[in-house]
Amino acid sequence: MNKKILTASAFLAAASMSFGFETWIGDSMVYQVNTELDAGGEKSGYWFNYGDDADGGASTVTWPVPKGTEWSADALDPIIDHCGGVCGTFKLSKGTLTYDPFVGIGFNVAGSTDADSDVMVAADATAMGGVCIGYSVDVGATLEMGLGDAEDKAIGYDNPFVTLAKSTAGTVKEFAWSGFKQAGWGDGKITGEEAAAKLVALKFKIQAKDGTSGSFNIMSIGANGGGCVTTTVAIGAKAIASSLKAQLSGRTLSFGKSVAKAEIVNLQGQVVMAASSVKTMDLSKLQAGVYMVRAAGLSQQIMLK
Repeated sequence: MNKKILTASAFLAAASMSFGFETWIGDSMVYQVNTELDAGGEKSGYWFNYGDDADGGASTVTWPVPKGTEWSADALDPIIDHCGGVCGTFKLSKGTLTYDPFVGIGFNVAGSTDADSDVMVAADATAMGGVCIGYSVDVGATLEMGLGDAEDKAIGYDNPFVTLAKSTAGTVKEFAWSGFKQAGWGDGKITGEEAAAKLVALKFKIQAKDGTSGSFNIMSIGANGGGCVTTTVAIGAKAIASSLKAQLSGRTLSFGKSVAKAEIVNLQGQVVMAASSVKTMDLSKLQAGVYMVRAAGLSQQIMLK
């Protein structure tokens, strides 16, 4: 698992937030979410999948290519390479469960305190302000705050979450920590802000009626305001459409098609350039640095040299 973290791409696959958390973008060949909150074991940020089998469920995820690397048989790196994110097809099967079946994908925020430990510890993720996520999914899903086995049990597994609407075309959503709420059926009470201060994992969870099936792709994830994006991939023979994506060649920014309005925003949130009904933009007059491109639902970071 001691794999080098790739932190650069054509548009800084992950331009750093001021507190260190980098926006993870799946099509940038980055396999580990760089939270800058690693507890010392270098196990934070690696994607994992989980399901309902421990309680008697029989739900499955089928990956477009086999999992595994020389470091770990469970690593999702090959899936990320293939999908430009974490993608697959799922089938929910209740088995002997007394509740709706589920599958999920997640990553640990701090990981373990040493490389030999499998005990994942909490981190204070308050400074993230919340989460942005770029995803597609054929049914409604949730983004859930994992607090570790002991804390999850203490609140009756009523973990704070936000709802992710069905989106087969791909979409980007942003949530403040205050937007994460419990369902209300558990005994223990905790707010999203309180949970953020002792966050162990973030989990993309698909839970629905027995027999539900479909596809999903987690394309990007970062802090609230972190510039998450969507990408285009194929899962088997099925293509999942994407939202608009900008391409930077030198100082020329191209959208691939005409957009009604485009803005270039600096890291202070100031619009430094805007244009209407454009297919390309000449950015030669801008200073070198990191900028945000906003157009037709697109929110993407670029780096000018």
